[in-house]
Amino acid sequence: MEVVTILFGSFTILLLIGAPITIALGVSSMISLVYLGNDLVYLVQVAYSSVDSFPVMALPAFILAGALMEYSGISRRLVKVAEALAGPATGGLASATILACLFFGAISGSGPATTAAVGMLMIPAMMNRGYDKGFAAAITASSGGLGVVIPPSIPMVIYGVSGNQSISKLFIAGFIPGLLIATFLAIVNYYLCRKKGFVGSQESWSVGRITKALKEGIWSLMAPVVILGGIYSGFFTPTEAAVVAIFYTLFVGIVIHKELKWGGGSKSLEACTWLTGRVLLIMFTARAFGRLLVQYRIPEIVADGLLAMTSNINIIWVVVILFLIFVGMFMETLATIMILTPVLLPVMVKLGVDPIHFGIVFVCCCEIGFETPPLGENLFIASGIADTSIEDISLKAIPFSIVEISTVFLIAYVPSLSLWLPELLGY
Repeated sequence: MEVVTILFGSFTILLLIGAPITIALGVSSMISLVYLGNDLVYLVQVAYSSVDSFPVMALPAFILAGALMEYSGISRRLVKVAEALAGPATGGLASATILACLFFGAISGSGPATTAAVGMLMIPAMMNRGYDKGFAAAITASSGGLGVVIPPSIPMVIYGVSGNQSISKLFIAGFIPGLLIATFLAIVNYYLCRKKGFVGSQESWSVGRITKALKEGIWSLMAPVVILGGIYSGFFTPTEAAVVAIFYTLFVGIVIHKELKWGGGSKSLEACTWLTGRVLLIMFTARAFGRLLVQYRIPEIVADGLLAMTSNINIIWVVVILFLIFVGMFMETLATIMILTPVLLPVMVKLGVDPIHFGIVFVCCCEIGFETPPLGENLFIASGIADTSIEDISLKAIPFSIVEISTVFLIAYVPSLSLWLPELLGY
């Protein structure tokens, strides 16, 4: 138990003094290995095994595809389609933001990327239409989290690799929960906008306007169809789908829209390189940390502790969900998944929970972390775009966070919401 104390003690101290999560994970693992007298070559072996995986190749590919879509005109056209469909309704621009995040999330797989791409277009538009800047930023930050629930999803890839689960099945299982969260967000948004007097666009619904938006955005709308259709049909794996997404985006951006230039491609590669390196460093250090946890039977200790407290799965769901939401407020999503999957997954499986179902609930809890301070990445992105304070956005995001938390409990207590579609498709 001395090793466990050293591992968690050094990790906690490093976090408290402000060390980045990657440094905290790596250094605490190194200190523990030195204490055990092990060769630090072990860390190099872990680093290699962390990235020597075919599913991990999907990460940089999806990141690059999402970055390229911003410069190829795909994201802008998705927003136009969403605005044509939802704009004239009460709070229509805010509803269009939710819809646009849903569309873009089905391509990018990233919450912050979705928030940035949609927010750059929709937050200024909402502010020009009389929306309060804090509310405009709050709905964008809350909806941006759909990027990690609606497949494809980078956190789902990480969970699949960490928990040795089918990434294709996770993608399929996340579809209905993602739509459910988006629907409840839209309902709360309608109520709040009606109360605040945020009206829709001055243009009424028009078949011609919708047809024009769909015609201009058809290639953008086809992106998730191609990516997800190929995965769901079994035509290609998630990793292959990520590569297909890159080539599809290049084709549409260069040949169809003619908007993707060398500068945009260069910036996309730069963003992909930086983010991929950051993700892989977290994966490497979290994997080393996780192996020490497994070696010293921490998952079994946690399982025994929970079972000693209660064997009621409903109560355990409450404890686990609240714990994950709390951790998500302070820890990066990918690190959370890498660290806690080896700890919590065996516990939930032991209690009879399907690992795919647990993975969807896990990712949904992480989605809430994107919009909750102090770490919430979506809040910082939306704050920068709207030029307002984090406190203002956080306060106005509370109703959306409450409805998302409620939806997570619904998903947890009704497993069929996650498992029905994979079973229907024969997974």
